[in-house]
Amino acid sequence: MIALMPTPATSASILRTLREQAGISQRELARQIGERQSNVSFWERSGILPRSDKLAPIARALGVSVEELLGAAKPKTSGAPAGRARQLFAAVNKLPRRQQEKIFDILHPFVRDHLNEQKAG
Repeated sequence: MIALMPTPATSASILRTLREQAGISQRELARQIGERQSNVSFWERSGILPRSDKLAPIARALGVSVEELLGAAKPKTSGAPAGRARQLFAAVNKLPRRQQEKIFDILHPFVRDHLNEQKAG
């Protein structure tokens, strides 16, 4: 059985670690969830969890599940982007098809080159 109530020390490090992995600042996380940056800082330093109504918005902003935010083992990944990449791709998905194609044309060479470097290295 997985315990979902982390200790203050672990919940502090979990929130900060997940936020940093998502590549967003405390200020950006606070903006996305409608809180003050000082509250995010407090949660990270103290390990005191935010109110339950903030857990789902925080998890969405970080691209993780609420369970992962609470310290449960990370579920198997679906290969979908997380954090800022997820937010960007969600916004791109709302663009007209022609604009999406232009973004694809720009990104494709970067991704292809990165994959080729990984195969070579």
